[in-house]
Amino acid sequence: QVHLVESGGGSVQTGGSLTLSCAASGYTRSTLSMAWLRQASGKEREGIAVIDSDGRTTYADSSKGRFTISKDGVRKTLTLRMDNLKPEDDAVYYCAADTQKKGRVWGVPDAWTHWGEGTQVTVSS
Repeated sequence: QVHLVESGGGSVQTGGSLTLSCAASGYTRSTLSMAWLRQASGKEREGIAVIDSDGRTTYADSSKGRFTISKDGVRKTLTLRMDNLKPEDDAVYYCAADTQKKGRVWGVPDAWTHWGEGTQVTVSS
């Protein structure tokens, strides 16, 4: 069982930056594919960025050029650096993980097996 714990959420003004972290534990041999997804109030959960088990990254159009996903294999920590935040980035951000690569369905919430409880990001204008 993979256990994920997010941290780093908070309040920021438009144009500001935040860095989210996700600490993973409970898995041993398998290398995980991991992703960040978010859910704004009244909207469906959507994929933001993914990093495969081989280190390949993919971003949603909404995050491309502003967000950076990275993974520290030694510390088993997933990070999302968010710059130039906009009011539309206001959401609960979730860390997700799986032993399988997700390919084109990485942005689909049902594709992921393991989830953290989420961390709130609030962006004020």
